[in-house]
Amino acid sequence: MDPLHKDIFDRLEHFYDAVPRDVAGAEEHGGLVLFVREGAGWPFYARPRIGATKPPSLADVTSVRERQRKLGLPEAFEWVHETTPELLAVARSAGLHVLEAPLMVLDPAALPDPTTLSDVAVRVLAADSPGFAADVAARRAVAAVSFAAAGTAPGDAGPAERDAAVTELELAALDEERTRIADGRRISALAGTSTDGALASGMAMRVGDVAEIAGVATLPAARRRGLGAALTATLAWELHAAGTDLIFLSAGSDDIARVYLRVGFRRIGTACIAEPAALIA
Repeated sequence: MDPLHKDIFDRLEHFYDAVPRDVAGAEEHGGLVLFVREGAGWPFYARPRIGATKPPSLADVTSVRERQRKLGLPEAFEWVHETTPELLAVARSAGLHVLEAPLMVLDPAALPDPTTLSDVAVRVLAADSPGFAADVAARRAVAAVSFAAAGTAPGDAGPAERDAAVTELELAALDEERTRIADGRRISALAGTSTDGALASGMAMRVGDVAEIAGVATLPAARRRGLGAALTATLAWELHAAGTDLIFLSAGSDDIARVYLRVGFRRIGTACIAEPAALIA
């Protein structure tokens, strides 16, 4: 581990560990902890256990996967390579595919004005807005269409495909979203026009003075217009104004990382995301 970044990596570990705990139980499996959501909502992951005296073993990974299958959960693992380097070889030996994503931290001095990055307006969602439910549904639909055609290349999928992907949110999920935005633990944003509606979306999760920007997505038909960069910069400004002094994200690829370089993010390590190789084929 780079000693210059040790404090950052330590803070990231506590952030990753804290995010699920208010809505999920934590099960220890040797050097791993599996977060199991209580109630409806997006399922969580397993990751290295803070305070473990040994790195996660193949037996630990196998134990977690058996438990995930029993509960009907995705066999998902996440970790920072610089903090737990041993887990990469273990995960691969277990037959898991590992995405090695650039882990990037914001240099606040390099953060640009979002309005200089795109001609499309970005707005932050308000928990008390009358259109809040529709905005959250649009954010999720944009993400679903975008991530189905991952990357930065333009494509045909646009507003029509977004509208077809809109689903009605469960009341509990909407209440959770509203509560987290109201108390500052989450920020959601949309970029779009009055004609086409939402074209890009993203969010940030915040624990104390650390926050992760995630789920930044642009409809394929709207790519190469600076929307992802402008949306990311808007979220970063909101977080910075709220007193967040460590803002980070994981880029899905080197190409995507170049978008974040424009916003002032710099790579410090690698975020690993593992799942069964059969799901990648």
